[in-house]
Amino acid sequence: MSSEKNNPDIGGKFKSSIAHRLNVRLGFRLIRIFLYLDIVILIVAGISAVTYSERCAGNAAERIIQFGAPDISSDGWLELSGLSIEVLKEKPEGIAIPGFLQSLFPKRTAAGVRKIVLEDGTGAAFPGHNAMPVYKVGFEYNGRFFSLSVRLTPLLSIFKSGFIALLIIELLVVLSGIPKNARLIRRTLDPIAEFARVAQDLNTVSRNFDSEKMEALTGKLEGINASKLDTRIIIDETQEELRNLARAINGMLDRINESYRAQVRFVSDASHELRTPISVIQGYANLLDRWGKNDQKTLQESITAIKDETSSMKDLIEQLLFLARGDNNTIMLQPEIFELSELADEVISESRMVDSTRKYEVESADVAVSADRALIKQAMRILVDNAIKYTESGGLIKITVTRENMTARLTVQDDGIGIHPDVLPYVFDRFYRAEQSRARATGGAGLGLSIAKWIISRHGGYMEVLSREGLGTRITIALASVEGAPAISEVDLVSEVPNGGKPPD
Repeated sequence: MSSEKNNPDIGGKFKSSIAHRLNVRLGFRLIRIFLYLDIVILIVAGISAVTYSERCAGNAAERIIQFGAPDISSDGWLELSGLSIEVLKEKPEGIAIPGFLQSLFPKRTAAGVRKIVLEDGTGAAFPGHNAMPVYKVGFEYNGRFFSLSVRLTPLLSIFKSGFIALLIIELLVVLSGIPKNARLIRRTLDPIAEFARVAQDLNTVSRNFDSEKMEALTGKLEGINASKLDTRIIIDETQEELRNLARAINGMLDRINESYRAQVRFVSDASHELRTPISVIQGYANLLDRWGKNDQKTLQESITAIKDETSSMKDLIEQLLFLARGDNNTIMLQPEIFELSELADEVISESRMVDSTRKYEVESADVAVSADRALIKQAMRILVDNAIKYTESGGLIKITVTRENMTARLTVQDDGIGIHPDVLPYVFDRFYRAEQSRARATGGAGLGLSIAKWIISRHGGYMEVLSREGLGTRITIALASVEGAPAISEVDLVSEVPNGGKPPD
């Protein structure tokens, strides 16, 4: 109950927030569309008014040319049609139509001038509240000047009434569309809101790990929790817009599932590795408590065993700390340019000092890399130590440094016991050892190759493993050389020597 109170329905809030924003945006978008439409209508209405006025003025000009100017008694009849004719004593004023546009206007008035004025009922210019818009066309015929006035008030009144009705309809459409759009958006956002609710559920489960509170439901994210991370989202064919999102979330769940299982396995293996030396130390401590106080042989045996197990625990803890720092990206590289062959000679020289029962060879070319020298040496030391552990006395361990296609390659090869094909894909897994009894005899917790892989991957390189049981193992480190070589993508290539073949020299 408390978790429900502390974690309200995030899916509902998410959907409400998105729906509100989308509804507002759709509303403003509809208003903008209506605004653009109204502007177009105004432009069309203006063009229509001008066209109507030009047609009336053109017809009047034809009548004047055919029958002459009407007398004063005819003015009243003309005004009923919204047209008035005036004979001027001087050339009328107005805007002349450019020659290339005159073909669009009536022939008799095309060369005349135009203007729009506001007049009162007496015909005088009066830009007041009751002024009426008048379209005037002035032209010349037989040395006489005429002014044709077309009143636009009747036409504009009709347009005004229609435009007001259109605005009312648009307003009603906008207001009625708000609840409809809200319902449509909420229905559309239901799958996304479900994703949001599941994200909250996953967050709650990650804190409480109460898997019993969440049940697997087909096609629903509510069923995905710590114990059911293999559940995936099912998006039907009607949800094309959500397919990419579903794929991304499924990919994320794959990575979470892999990381979660790796974490569980890591903790379990670490606990097991630490429990063994602690049990040994505890056993020898009990032995000392019972008989070792007076038995010199038992005392010395216990001290030696405790020292060995303590040293093993120290090495294991250092390796765990290194991997933890690597996972948290707290290990900062200190790159420098150095010769890989010199580092190989240094590692082999140190190995000869520690172990003289095996033969060592170095075959190297001058290849320089830019990397953290200490970390690369640590990775190389891990490979050589592994070769020593699984190579019998008198066996050969060989280090080869070459350069291929702007790539520096360092190979550690032995003629030891080799690796079974079924084991090869797991050699870089943490705490993985092919045979637990033999691994315990040779020492180590199965973290060395994991650390080496992390170091090389952190430098943008990769590692290759080639092995066959009874013939030996060859592990290669590939890094970019310093001569302008492009960065190498991280690839883990694990393969087996073909049947009947041998590891190449």
